[in-house]
Amino acid sequence: MPVHTQANTMKLKPIYILSFFFFLAVHASAFILNGKVVDTSTKEPLPGATVAFPDLKTSVSTNANGEFILKNIPPKGTYLVEIRYLGYKTFTQIVNLATASEIVFELEPSAIETKEVVVTGVAVSGSSRRNSTTSTTVNRAQLLNPSANLVDALAKVPGVSQISTGLAVSKPVIRGLGYNRVVTLDDGVKQQGQQWGDEHGIEIDQFKADHVEILRGAASLMYGSDALGGVINLLEPLSPPEGHVKGELVSNYSTNNGLTANSAMLTGNTDGFVWRGRASYKNAYSYQTPIGYFPNSGYNETDLSGMVGLSKKWGYSHLNVSSFRNNIGFYEPSFDASGNFVDENGNGFTQEQLQDRAVALPKQDIRHYKIALNNNIIIGSGSLKADFGFQQNERQELDGPSPSLFFDLKTYNTDLKYYPHTSNGLQPVFGFSADIANSKNKGIEFLVPDYNTYGIGAFAYLKKTWENSTLNGGLRYDYRSNTGKELFENGLQRFAPFTNSFSNISTALGYTHQFNEEWNFKSNAGTAFRAPNPAELASNGIHEGSFRYEKGNPNLSPERSYQIDASIEFEGKTVSANASIYNNYIHNYIYASNLNNEQILEDGNNYPVYRYGQVDANLYGAEASLTFHPVPFIHFENTFGYTHAQNTSLNKPLPFIPAGSMRNELRFEPKIKKVNDAFLSVGVANFFRQERVDPEFEILSAGYTLLNAGVGATFNFGKQPVKLAVTGTNLLDKKYYDALSRLKPGRLDQTDPTIGVYNPGRNITFGLFVPISFGKPF
Repeated sequence: MPVHTQANTMKLKPIYILSFFFFLAVHASAFILNGKVVDTSTKEPLPGATVAFPDLKTSVSTNANGEFILKNIPPKGTYLVEIRYLGYKTFTQIVNLATASEIVFELEPSAIETKEVVVTGVAVSGSSRRNSTTSTTVNRAQLLNPSANLVDALAKVPGVSQISTGLAVSKPVIRGLGYNRVVTLDDGVKQQGQQWGDEHGIEIDQFKADHVEILRGAASLMYGSDALGGVINLLEPLSPPEGHVKGELVSNYSTNNGLTANSAMLTGNTDGFVWRGRASYKNAYSYQTPIGYFPNSGYNETDLSGMVGLSKKWGYSHLNVSSFRNNIGFYEPSFDASGNFVDENGNGFTQEQLQDRAVALPKQDIRHYKIALNNNIIIGSGSLKADFGFQQNERQELDGPSPSLFFDLKTYNTDLKYYPHTSNGLQPVFGFSADIANSKNKGIEFLVPDYNTYGIGAFAYLKKTWENSTLNGGLRYDYRSNTGKELFENGLQRFAPFTNSFSNISTALGYTHQFNEEWNFKSNAGTAFRAPNPAELASNGIHEGSFRYEKGNPNLSPERSYQIDASIEFEGKTVSANASIYNNYIHNYIYASNLNNEQILEDGNNYPVYRYGQVDANLYGAEASLTFHPVPFIHFENTFGYTHAQNTSLNKPLPFIPAGSMRNELRFEPKIKKVNDAFLSVGVANFFRQERVDPEFEILSAGYTLLNAGVGATFNFGKQPVKLAVTGTNLLDKKYYDALSRLKPGRLDQTDPTIGVYNPGRNITFGLFVPISFGKPF
């Protein structure tokens, strides 16, 4: 991690001073919450149930009698409690700590994995049924399923896709929108790491999060600019009960590219002093398509993260730090007369080169450092959530000993939310956010200028809850300013100086209604915006990973989104289902296009010139899921997603939109003596033909079907459980091009649309998961 200068230290001091002030200013008497978790019908205790208070970042497990004790929590205030127990519906309830010193929670048995979960990435944490935002939670078990990276693990959710460059780089797409139109939150801070780049992935350890919330739809009310498509919110593990140390060991090996992925974590709680540490490492050589290896597509990744903090009766304060480093190989496809890949000298690649774990040139060297201070301070009967963050993103593109492109981006974030006392079902929230960023070029080539940017925003939100309904709404104001710096290269002006500013008012209105225990309805309407980023405003150079020359437009206007969506949900004893529809109209949609086959000669090569402009766009679509659980050991899940995107200004499709998809999985979960969580699964992933393409960017993509399967179980070695699993993807070694693959035909070589690189072929992954726990229940 880079050494902090004295100036950086001075900038971080207010964080600690502010936290110390709250620690001294707030005083509350000690409080202990006693409770019990039982079966709603038999009243039998449920031992090992997890009782969690997400907004207090604390949890506890019930003992053999179904009892629990929570210490060091606020003596008053209204908080949401979430209780989970295998084979039962997840239970959520609002608890007033001022009137509850002992409480009994009754859980209802269920054969279906409940969709009733807590959503925290919205203005007011609440159960998914009471939250109007269309959301999906990806749990820890799903995140541990074999995947190349974090986004790959999330792309199975309806409405979520990925723009991929091989197995090393994936960018999230929600309802057809990606890049700077999707916000990623980690440690409560918006991730900032060159999201505008085609070949730039998310710089986050895929093993780090306990679970991930995916909010689909415009979310500018909470997050300001950029949240047109949705939000990916990574949630850290809750602190274990007092006196406990927990942890895990994860190890995977994949046959396709030799990927070894290992991660170890420990976390503990001693009288409210909480801590956590994690180390992860991944390494892979070139991946295989059904017709052979794709050269220099290997990568290696090293991640370190840690947290120390206090969870006391006045709230909590947690300091998170992380270091991410990734080396990714790149290769511009070149073929001999027989269609085999060759290097720049026309020589074929040896098997040793293709399976070399050392990444060769050209490559990316990506480093991301983050410090985040997360606080929730109890003030009287209300609370103040205060998140502060510092990030440094260093991205180098190398084709020799010195980086050609080298972006160094530093970002400072502040996010404050005040929650007054809740009364008569009314929950108001007032928020303020600010960010400052500075980017410098340290390479010998240039694509975007050095720039400074800053923004501020403030919002007010109100949620009203009745017995079966909720109504929520809010208003937000944002201001953003960008300043680009002048640069002369060889006596010629590469970048002209510019300064511009944008402001916007965002609105949101949502409604939910629970007809009964089975049926639930949600609807939303709102506006959102996205300010142009510096790459769109001022690019002037070769974008190596995209193989094109990009020119920005300093006169761009902000994108403005007008969105509505609605969903209906059903959860019965053996069947659960939901369906959503949405429409998102975007005024001044920004994208780069190549007009009249314009080209430029640079470094002895001709590059197509892509200029940023604006059109109006309309995106609409649907998502659905249907799950059958006819008997306890059979689980049949089906999901569907489709997005239709139109450039309404030019009356043609928008480019690079995901194809419609349908996933079907049949899962057997037999009960076997001395074995837990046994499963055998078979699934197919169907992707439809994508004919709605903009020919300036891409050719159509054929439909395809992939066969996947898995088997696994948890075995006990003494008292130590060990989970083993073997999973296979694309078992039939299908040759296909994903609609959002940047390596498909027509992307790398605009003059010859027959050249392309197939997506990965057959892959078998062997997985090991070992949970670690020390200490007794409370």
